[in-house]
Amino acid sequence: MTDAVTRRRKGPGLTNFRSRWSEQPKGNHIPDVAAKHSDDEGERPGALKRFSAMWSSFRRGKRDRVKDTEPTEPLGPMVANETSRQHRYVSGQYFFEYLVVVSLKKAKGSSSYEPQITYQFPKRDGMARFQKEEEEKTLKAITLFCFPEGINWAPLTEYHSETFSFVLTEIDGSRRNGYCRRLLPGGQGARPPEAYCIISSLACFGLFSKIFDEVEKRRQISMAMIYPFMQKLREAPFPAPGNTVEIKSFIPESGTEIISLTRPLDSWLEHVNFATLFRCLKDEEVLLVFAAAVLERRIVFIADELGTLSQVIHAVTALLYPFTWQHTFISIVPEILIDVVMAPTPYLLGVQKHLLDLVTDQSDLLVVDLSVDNEETFIVSIGDESSILPPKLQSEILEALSHRQEAPSVEELNRVVSEAFLHFFVKTVGHYASYVKYGRAGEPGVFEKRSFYKAIESKTTRHFVKKFIQTQMFDLFIQEVEQQHPGPQQGIFHTKILEYQEKKKRDKAKKHKL
Repeated sequence: MTDAVTRRRKGPGLTNFRSRWSEQPKGNHIPDVAAKHSDDEGERPGALKRFSAMWSSFRRGKRDRVKDTEPTEPLGPMVANETSRQHRYVSGQYFFEYLVVVSLKKAKGSSSYEPQITYQFPKRDGMARFQKEEEEKTLKAITLFCFPEGINWAPLTEYHSETFSFVLTEIDGSRRNGYCRRLLPGGQGARPPEAYCIISSLACFGLFSKIFDEVEKRRQISMAMIYPFMQKLREAPFPAPGNTVEIKSFIPESGTEIISLTRPLDSWLEHVNFATLFRCLKDEEVLLVFAAAVLERRIVFIADELGTLSQVIHAVTALLYPFTWQHTFISIVPEILIDVVMAPTPYLLGVQKHLLDLVTDQSDLLVVDLSVDNEETFIVSIGDESSILPPKLQSEILEALSHRQEAPSVEELNRVVSEAFLHFFVKTVGHYASYVKYGRAGEPGVFEKRSFYKAIESKTTRHFVKKFIQTQMFDLFIQEVEQQHPGPQQGIFHTKILEYQEKKKRDKAKKHKL
């Protein structure tokens, strides 16, 4: 992939664009907004800080750099208590950090609308000044992702509610998931929609969708009914995979209800629903998208619905398991930040269809139209996507995917799809452990790259692997293996590797008997 990119649009906020958006911290979760350290003395940038600075510069038409304010007062007991609460939340004891309601309010002296937070639970009291400033930046970012279309709204009498998600990443690598449900608020006559947004460090889309159902039901009665339910939820322990937590909640005229929230057994797939991906794309088309993602190319997904964009883009990254996308990832690009498509580095972006013209003039990327009425799925492509994966392994994936029609549930569908792509990695790079050589105790191992890919018998598979081992996702995976002590590996990937190796031994033994 060439670094040369035709830059048709030039607007405020593009200064230092590459450094702001081209990288993301390495980890097991998938961030929306990339974080990168700065060398500027005295500046402590984070994804949300830079995001806020960029957002402000777009609105004011300036390129001012925002310096962070250092704390000017000692942390008192109330702040210490807040820190303790945050520690309990991050440790997994809390379902969520907070719930906010974002409403569209008319700007003074203008016909345009601005998203504003009109409700927040719980309130943040006892913060030091620098903490309040950080929260304000976070909340500003949330409003922008809740209404990524911009400020041009008209009052509506009908609006189909939709649920979608995004992710924010801090400088320390911590990640917060934003779950949004947009709907038309109660009232008479035409009115703009509002968004309910839950911020949580937990990635479990299905679970939070059910929580939104309960929030929406209580909102129809009174905003006051939301508070006790969310308080009960926040005090409840987050269940282990496969387990259920029950929340008691009182509703006038209905009495006390018990809401059961069950966490999926396959916890690494609990933020994913592959059904949307395969509703939008044929099996062969999913394979082409997967091939481009495996080689860390620039991919843009196009759709009208925010829920479709966020679900598809999360599903694509899940296909890469056990590897993790290491570059810019924005499931829904706010209109005000559409210039991110000009970044020359790899990315996965979700863009609403009315912005399509601002995307298609880019080169060396894959633009995928997820719309039901699209004339063609791949609006822009490099053209070699069908030849990236070994032909035999492509056929095996398609054969495995054909069994998803028999899946009786979402969980079973997710299992069938994930295993189809997991077996692909087992067969291409599953022998990696034999080529990590460890020296003296305490010293990191060394991956013998050349011997690793030369051990592959199939020429087409070897050709693919030589390209794949140059990606950042494989490099990070191997770095983590090199830092581990030699011994049996844990996790589903390693379980599948052992199963595959045992099967090969049995097949070989059968041939000898014949």
